[in-house]
Amino acid sequence: MRIVAGIYSSRRLDTLPGNDTRPTLDKVREAVFSSLGGFFEGGNMLDLYAGSGAVGLEALSRGMDHIVLVDKSRAAAEIIRKNIASLKAEEQTTVLPVSDLKALSILQERGMQFDLVYLDPPYAKERNMEILRRLQEYDLLAEKARVVIESDKEDLYEPVVINLVRYKEAIYGITRISYYQEVES
Repeated sequence: MRIVAGIYSSRRLDTLPGNDTRPTLDKVREAVFSSLGGFFEGGNMLDLYAGSGAVGLEALSRGMDHIVLVDKSRAAAEIIRKNIASLKAEEQTTVLPVSDLKALSILQERGMQFDLVYLDPPYAKERNMEILRRLQEYDLLAEKARVVIESDKEDLYEPVVINLVRYKEAIYGITRISYYQEVES
């Protein structure tokens, strides 16, 4: 696995051995970031089910200021830290080895807000609509924030969740990508 574009372009990333994680393919990451405009002019990103950290580190490479990478697996958190160290990106990243709901609670306590949130939970264990609601209830989304959900292509989600409106969907093989943006109420 590698970083596709930006300041860390072509840098290799480690992944967990085995089938416990399902890394987002390079072509899917490229398509997602192209759909988001390609590059960013700062901002904060939350990668809630980070795995190897590839999606969040891709966003950092493309111009995000700070990335929070969450994965409840201690082994995944260690791989993420190793990948961060290889990029010398410790100052721009935070790793939280806790569950999704615990992470949202911690981030709420810290008063953080995110311009971009990426959700890629294990397909069989997803609870994306609940997470979308909590992101809003906990005031974790910056103005006009975008949320991207990577899921099984068979998964269908509500077009509107409180102030988040789905504005685009795309399918790549077995993967559905759903794009939401916060609108003013």
